[in-house]
Amino acid sequence: MPSLKSLRNRINSVKSTRKITQAMKMVAAAKLRRAQQRAEAARPYAERMERMLASLGAAVAGQPDAPRLLVGTGGDAVQLLVVISGDRGLAGPFNTNIGRFARNRIRELEGQGKTVKILAVGRKGATFLKREFGSRFVAEISFAGKKNVGFEDAAEVAAKITGMLEDGEFDVCALLYNRFKNVISQTPSEQQLIPAAVPEAEDDAAGGPQPQYEYEPTEEEILAALLPQNLAVQIYRAILETNAGFYGSQMTAMDNATRNAGEMINKLTLNYNRTRQANITKELIEIISGAEAV
Repeated sequence: MPSLKSLRNRINSVKSTRKITQAMKMVAAAKLRRAQQRAEAARPYAERMERMLASLGAAVAGQPDAPRLLVGTGGDAVQLLVVISGDRGLAGPFNTNIGRFARNRIRELEGQGKTVKILAVGRKGATFLKREFGSRFVAEISFAGKKNVGFEDAAEVAAKITGMLEDGEFDVCALLYNRFKNVISQTPSEQQLIPAAVPEAEDDAAGGPQPQYEYEPTEEEILAALLPQNLAVQIYRAILETNAGFYGSQMTAMDNATRNAGEMINKLTLNYNRTRQANITKELIEIISGAEAV
């Protein structure tokens, strides 16, 4: 049976832990509001960008001199996976889920005879994947030291990918990240970046085809500026989705940890009271037995 002192020390230790988890929950909740607003604000812009590509890319995609960002290299032998995860832990299964999703995708591609390269954005995902796929890494980027990740950071990642494409280091590039749904739900998702996943143009509300536009400057000149911008926009959107999902998962994990700490304190307190009462009863018995012996 543990001593009263050890029980008191353990109760105090769990109470201190509960204060920490409760504070982290409140901080995560405050950051979640801002991160969720930024992620939701980025979605319409990214979707409009895809619509613009649908209008411009349809006329250019079949040309022999079409931009590589739009049509790729024409092959799919080398696959570049951009895996976005969190830079910190204490967020439940958030980082593990995207790590497992990426691992399964890598195994699937290699099972098809593809060569896989990994560009990891976020320390936790990189640590998870390096255990098994360390030789596939081409770059590792972390924003751990930054308070807020801006569009310029996503543009740097996009520039890295564009440079690798120009050097012929890969054929197809896909983005793997946790898409934010709500506080308790973040879905691992895959989005193809190169070749650009250009959606088919939809008919208008009247049921007829969409009107044709004349562009000034030409479609090629617009795409030359739009495609790199779209690459950075999609990466930035994924980073914002990841940040929102991280804080949502962290808030949930810290809430569960706080509740578990409360339950443990109750059990330890009950055990402490029982042990204390048993010690008092034992001392009374010893006193009474000594008095009777006299």
